[in-house]
Parts: sequence; structure tokens; C-alpha cells
Amino acid sequence: MKLYADSSSGNCYKVQLLLNFLGQPYDLEEINVLSGDTRQPAFLAKNPNGRIPLLELDDGTHLPESNAILFYLAEGTSFLPTDRLQRARVLQWMFFEQYSHEPYIAVLRFWKQYAGKTQADEPGWAEREAKGYAALDVMDRELAKGPWFVGETPSIADIALYAYTHVADHGGFDLSSYGSINGWLERMAGLPGYIPIAPPPERR
Repeated sequence: MKLYADSSSGNCYKVQLLLNFLGQPYDLEEINVLSGDTRQPAFLAKNPNGRIPLLELDDGTHLPESNAILFYLAEGTSFLPTDRLQRARVLQWMFFEQYSHEPYIAVLRFWKQYAGKTQADEPGWAEREAKGYAALDVMDRELAKGPWFVGETPSIADIALYAYTHVADHGGFDLSSYGSINGWLERMAGLPGYIPIAPPPERR
């Protein structure tokens, strides 16, 4: 398989992390979104939506969207439960990540680390920050009930939420008061096959 990705992107890191947990070999092609790589005709032929990550399967099929890729790769592994309700719970948290978490925590990280913006530059900063903390509150309460988001073992729900949560400080979020989240972050980083996310590219 071949993965088109920016290794400093949380959405791309999700896929790389699962591939490493699974010991699955793959080729990596680094894509520079800021340079317009995803808007070139050759890439748009693979993913008309012009986004990464993009997974190219062995038969040449292309699969976009980070959480869809996680679901595909996790099928038949311990990272995706076989129980019907637990599978739905995994999807529940992955939808939460995309709609209630990523638009706030990841966006502030992008504004600060990639675009070099401050709160003064973006009128919507305070609202996104508040909604990001609201998502962290939900996560911390859930993790107070058990070690992982679904069941007694890590799943792709944990991977999806870990990617941007563990670098939330890049966007100015303070995690020091979230005891359950911090314990979970330590458990994730202790899993066999763990790899760190790449640092954001230097701004020019």
C-alpha cells in the first residue's frame, strides 16, 4: 500500500499510527498541502476532493478520509470490535472527533503552528477555543469510566481522538487539569508500535 500524507498532520498521523500498531508495511509519499500539492491534476485524479490522507491499495484503488481509512485497516483486528453495539460506539466517537473535536482543536493548531496567526487575527478564535475545551470535558468524563473509549482495549476511536488531543497544546489548549485524558495519553504512548507525530513544518 501507499499512503499520501503530511506526517505532521493529525489526520494523516492517525493512519500512520494504526499502520505501525498493526506492523503493516507501506510506502509513504509526503504531500505538502501548503505548496498546493493536493491541487495538482495528478493528485486530483486520485482524490477529486484534494485532501490527505489518501491510501492507495495494492490493486490501485484509492481510499480518502482518515477515519474511513482507519475503519478499513482495522477490520479483522483488535482495533475494531466484532460486537455490533461496540462497533457502533467506535463510530460514535469517530463522528464526535470529526464534528465536535477536530474543527476546534485541530483548527487552532493549524492557525497557530502552520499559519502563524494569533487570537487577534481570527475573530472566531475564542469560540473555537471554548468548543475545543467542551470536547475535552466530554472526553475526560468518559475516560473516567474506563481506560479506553470503547471496551477494555484500545480501538480506532482512541487513535482518532489521540491524534489531535496529544498536540492540543500546539493550539494553546491547557490539558493540565484533565487527569483522565492525561492517563489515557500515557497509555496510548505506551502501546507497542507507537510512533510520535512529526513536528509542524517551519514557516517561511
